[in-house]
Amino acid sequence: MSVAVNLPKSWPAPAKLNLFLHITGRRDDGYHLLQTVFQFLDYGDELVFTPREDGRIQRLTEISAIPAEQDLVIRAAKLLKQQAGTDVGVDIEIDKRLPIGGGLGGGSSDAATTLVALNWVWDCGFTVEQLAELGLQLGADVPVFIRGQAAWAEGVGEVLTPVELPEPWFVVLIPPVNVSTAKVFSNSQLIRDCPAITIRAFLSGQGGNVCEPLVRQGWPEVDAALVDLSKFATARMTGTGACVFAAFEEEARARSAWHQLSDKWSGFVARGKNTSPLRQVLN
Repeated sequence: MSVAVNLPKSWPAPAKLNLFLHITGRRDDGYHLLQTVFQFLDYGDELVFTPREDGRIQRLTEISAIPAEQDLVIRAAKLLKQQAGTDVGVDIEIDKRLPIGGGLGGGSSDAATTLVALNWVWDCGFTVEQLAELGLQLGADVPVFIRGQAAWAEGVGEVLTPVELPEPWFVVLIPPVNVSTAKVFSNSQLIRDCPAITIRAFLSGQGGNVCEPLVRQGWPEVDAALVDLSKFATARMTGTGACVFAAFEEEARARSAWHQLSDKWSGFVARGKNTSPLRQVLN
């Protein structure tokens, strides 16, 4: 199999926000049925892929919290290699900017970028839909990053309907804790029977994050971040946390708020994007 040329030196793996999160039920296999909206940010990890002829797949970047063999990036590369039947390998470098366990989708985004990039680097020829099907084997959030369009999501997060949203500026705070998604979803007090709402209802202002009260109670750092950020705009938690965000119409207002918060909190300012930076690279 040939190796493509004239490709980007590095590939973006953007963050996402869950602008709201409802749980409407539970499948027989235990997975929760969701309603949520994904929007991308123009901020995230960066990955570099260097083909190698000996067929080996290895991560050159040391990430202490994630052993290489458990990394979704390595699992994605091995899955694609197996499906494509290629004998080419790859060295992978990761500029890891997104927190682990922060609700910004860092691991899923890295996996999606790996599938999309190696599809080009290895010249595999898979379609976006085929890559999305592969990505679903790695995690429910991976397909939205592969498709690269802001989306209304249902099912376990894999039934996607593209949506056009305002693209505000966001201040994102990163509390110094890792929130366990499994622990949140297994909490007996979690609301699992939210009435289904429509896209129109969400766009009119309905919808919240059913995980937020439990996380605020169990992880005081998240509660403190929400309290501080809410002094400047409506603050919400993304996914199961720990990161929290607030939207601003003007960049100057977002940066002013971040300036006042940055002495206390880690975080960043980023623009909301309906088309992900990864999809923009391919376009």
